[in-house]
Amino acid sequence: MTDVRGTEVRVPTEDGTADAYLARPADGAPRPAVLCFTDAFGVRPTVREAADRVARAGYTVLVPNLFHRRGPAPVVELPGFIDAEARGEIFRRLRPVMQELTPERATADAGAYLRWLAELPEAADGPVALTGYCMGAGLALRTAGAFPDRVAAVAGFHGGRLATDDPRSPHLAAPRITAEVYLGHADEDPSLPPEQIERLEKALTDAGVRHRCEVYPGAEHGFTQSDTASYDAKADERHWAALLGLLDRAFRPGAPT
Repeated sequence: MTDVRGTEVRVPTEDGTADAYLARPADGAPRPAVLCFTDAFGVRPTVREAADRVARAGYTVLVPNLFHRRGPAPVVELPGFIDAEARGEIFRRLRPVMQELTPERATADAGAYLRWLAELPEAADGPVALTGYCMGAGLALRTAGAFPDRVAAVAGFHGGRLATDDPRSPHLAAPRITAEVYLGHADEDPSLPPEQIERLEKALTDAGVRHRCEVYPGAEHGFTQSDTASYDAKADERHWAALLGLLDRAFRPGAPT
């Protein structure tokens, strides 16, 4: 098993410095880079563990604090386990923070993260992969559309509000995406109803994006997050197979499709 080194790093952006977690194989050799957009709860122990798992598979992984304008992660206090009761209060405090991260700010930040990775010795030359969870799935799609020459693959899991009537909805990035896209949707997710899934699928198909969208039966929004009551171990392992398979196809020629 590959030894992994994880460190806290700081990434300069147009609006100050973002704290972030960097995981990579301990040998220091350049590896394909993966930029991870977290859910609203942000960088925390379970997220670092997930980044380490991707790094063990042979990648350099950057997980930035998406809300760095409000201070270091976590920007609100989090319990060790987030149950349904705690979730409501946490989101009450997070909602104004989330609203401050406009698409314009998020895209500018993404450009900063990509530039930082391009200069990182432990990141291989060439395009990167993106993965996003919950709100991060929409950020990943937007980033792929904004920087098509820098992104080889995009994965998103239990994303919400991905194909709304908003003129800035993430699905509208589809015509500019050149990467392969994989999306794993939660079956029990009011933030992404069937009509949005259909609209998203149509947008990707009409744009000629190589993609696969799957609905995970019985899974709730947040099914990959083991520190929450929404966690689903079976769906999580399916997510890992899909994510690592996508990374193989993007960066390891000859991997099965």
